[in-house]
Amino acid sequence: MGNSDQNQTEVEIERIRTALEAEFEEFVSMAAHNLRESLRDVASFSQLMAETYAGRLDSDAGVFLERIQEGAARMQSLLADVVDYWATGTGDRQSSRTDMEAIFRQALLLTDKRITERSAIVTHDPLPPVCGDFEILAKVLHHLIRNAIEYCGTPSPRVHVSSRREDLEWVFSVQDNGPGIDPAFQGRVFGVFKRLHGKEHPGNGLGLAFCKKAVEWHDGRMWLESTPGAGSTFYFTLPSALASIVDNLR
Repeated sequence: MGNSDQNQTEVEIERIRTALEAEFEEFVSMAAHNLRESLRDVASFSQLMAETYAGRLDSDAGVFLERIQEGAARMQSLLADVVDYWATGTGDRQSSRTDMEAIFRQALLLTDKRITERSAIVTHDPLPPVCGDFEILAKVLHHLIRNAIEYCGTPSPRVHVSSRREDLEWVFSVQDNGPGIDPAFQGRVFGVFKRLHGKEHPGNGLGLAFCKKAVEWHDGRMWLESTPGAGSTFYFTLPSALASIVDNLR
């Protein structure tokens, strides 16, 4: 096959791939919309039934309604996580200078309820600007902080966020005082729908998978260091704000 034929074949493959991605994007968007609508109906009407017939239902009926509401809430959470995971990395990357201090504050707002419930203490060193997407990175930090709090067995979870500079990128760390993760299971934590805990902890097994995919979409890396009984530290890299200036000068 000559170079021209090979180039034409590659162009055709890329055209087909783009068309399939666009079609699948529309399918996911429509499916998510319809599922959200149905789940809202289940959640709303079960709540309305519980309020309307309060005191008139036997104990079994009350338990059944509660299970329906819990199931609908879990499905809504799963659907949101699936859409977030799938959508991250699609389309062209739109990165710009982003303040990690502002991202940290947004992550705290997203995690505020769980922080209060667990009396968690979340601290951070001064954080630098990076080249990235604000909304996506806020979700990454939110997932990491929430996981650190959720799986900490101590009465007062502690989470610390810090960073260090390495050439044209920053290495961020999210350290906790939890039980740590056995080395035998550390390779599984970033897998899709991989959970190391049972139903006693909420979650869909997509949080860390989303974080890794989101960081890689930013041309970064993510990894874990953990010792059983001594807590865990999740690391990820992001291009510095300077990196975007350097790219623009090329």
